[in-house]
Amino acid sequence: MTRSEFDDIRAHIAAEEGDSDDLLQIAGTLLDDLEQARLREATLRAHYLGLLTAARATMAADAIGDPDPLTFLRHELDKRGQLPAGDEDVLRILSDVRTAEALLAHLEQRPTNRLRPGARMRRCAGTARRLPR
Repeated sequence: MTRSEFDDIRAHIAAEEGDSDDLLQIAGTLLDDLEQARLREATLRAHYLGLLTAARATMAADAIGDPDPLTFLRHELDKRGQLPAGDEDVLRILSDVRTAEALLAHLEQRPTNRLRPGARMRRCAGTARRLPR
């Protein structure tokens, strides 16, 4: 949704005040939450793009034999206060990386590996979906 679409919905909610004030208040709150979530997503995408660009520049600098190829990545991490401060930070970060790698490897396993042979996976889609009892 664009900013103007959020504003249009807010204007419509404000114009409908009357018997259903509670419902309109809930709709306004949900709209605010949605707008905040979109803002957080845009911010995270911008940070990701900065890190990706710095990582690619680092690899390109390394490929051409730059004497300090980590300059780009170091700068991007320093902007966000993410550079390790000491030995404890370094050890914690390396431990976090190992844990993240293990979790990602587990997530990338095919879910069908956990099913009995010949079993079909249920799809979690549609409005008629019911939970198993």
